Parts: sequence; C-alpha cells; structure tokens
Amino acid sequence: MENRIDSLFKYKSGTVLSVYFTAGYPNLNDTLTIAKELEANGVDMLEIGIPFSDPLADGPIIQNSSKIAIQNGMCIELLLEQLITLRKHISIPVLLMGYYNPMLQYGVVSFLEKIAAIGIDGLILPDMPIEEYQENYEADFKRLNLKNILLITPQTSDIRIRYIDSVSGGFIYVVSSSATTGGHTDFSEKREAYLSKISSMKLNNPCVVGFGIQNKEDVKQVGKYADGTIIGTAFINAIAQGELKQQIKNFIKTVSHDTAVRT
Repeated sequence: MENRIDSLFKYKSGTVLSVYFTAGYPNLNDTLTIAKELEANGVDMLEIGIPFSDPLADGPIIQNSSKIAIQNGMCIELLLEQLITLRKHISIPVLLMGYYNPMLQYGVVSFLEKIAAIGIDGLILPDMPIEEYQENYEADFKRLNLKNILLITPQTSDIRIRYIDSVSGGFIYVVSSSATTGGHTDFSEKREAYLSKISSMKLNNPCVVGFGIQNKEDVKQVGKYADGTIIGTAFINAIAQGELKQQIKNFIKTVSHDTAVRT
C-alpha cells in the first residue's frame, strides 16, 4: 500500500497545506476533534505534536501549549489510546512530531509498530541524528511503511542537503529561518533567495516549508518555491480561546488561498 504522504504529493494540484497542533491542547480530549475539523475544512495533512518538557525547536507559544498539554495529563500512552480510532475519521496523511528522548524511553521500535498499526504515516524528530536513524531504525521505518521526515535549514550545506534528500522519504521539511517556530517572517530577499535556491536544486523529494508561516500571503509566497507549507504557531494561537470548531473554520479561511471546505 502506498504511503498516504506519497499519494498526496503525487495527486495534489497546488500547494499542500499542513497544520501542526499539540496533542492535549487546549483540552486533553481535543486531539481527534481538531483533526476531524482540520480535514473537514480542507487541510491536506496533519502534524500532531507530542508534548515534551524541553522542546528545543519550538518557540514560546508552542512551548506553552506543550506545557499546558502535559499539565492536562497528555503523555505518549494516552495519545496512542486517543488515536486508536483515527482512521475511522481521518483519511488524509497524519504525522507525529516529537523529540527523540521520549521515544527512547518508550522503546523506539515498539513505538513505531504501534503508530503504524494505528495508521500514522510518518514521524518528525528534529533532534534525532540522521546517522542514528540510518544505523538503527531505517529498516524498521521501511518495514512499517513509515516516513522519517528530515529537516534542512538555511545553514545546511548543499552537500548535506543532497545527502538528506538521498535518505529522505515523503518530503523534506524546509525550515524557513534559523529561529525557533513562530518567529515572524516578512519573506525578505534573503529568505526568498534561500527558498529559490532549494527549489532550483530539483531535489528528489517534495519540499514543504515551515517556521514563521502565519497568513494567506505567507502561504502564497511559499507556493512559488515549494510543494507545501506548514502552519503551527499561528494555529495554536487561533484555538487558544473561543469555540473550537468555529475557531478552526475561521482560521483556515485566513491561511488558505485555494482550499475549499470539504463536504
């Protein structure tokens, strides 16, 4: 069976819209509700964040959402329980995003087997070295038809980018700046030059841009250079207050320039 991420990029016309949210935020049992509403409002792919006490790649807003989720009682075991019925409700690709240490404590291979059985399509682990992945886990990812999504930044050398592209599957996560998540971006000439360079490299994998994407104009600008865009911090902000389903619907209207609500 083809991985859903591969299918998405093969058949989707236009820029893929992916949304990140933290499991267990704003309330402990919101995970599936948020996932269902995002798909219903036309989002193409979901990234569910596993709360962690020391999320190094995340800015203050996502850090705070992680802190609240942990205080609410969210943990890996509970998240896996919440996701057991995921594929009864969700048809689009779903990734989990987290950090390596909790995976180690749980047992990496056991974790991979459980999320594959649930129907998760891949993982994003920003702090797991690519060499560690290749040596210890690549065979298990492939056996279970899971994608390990690797990141590149403006500091990543061209040689390293080619290497990451050769190891990657699904897509490459293009970090748009050196800042943590949520940093403001005005798509300066420097940033545009970086994205243009990545586009010109004609990598084998689709490229999806994240960090600092906040509105419809950002999504439109990214679409000139990349196959998709990831929105996280702005979405976390949007669902912090108010009626959850309405806030999700309103937010997607503000960021999607070509996505229709699904019926």
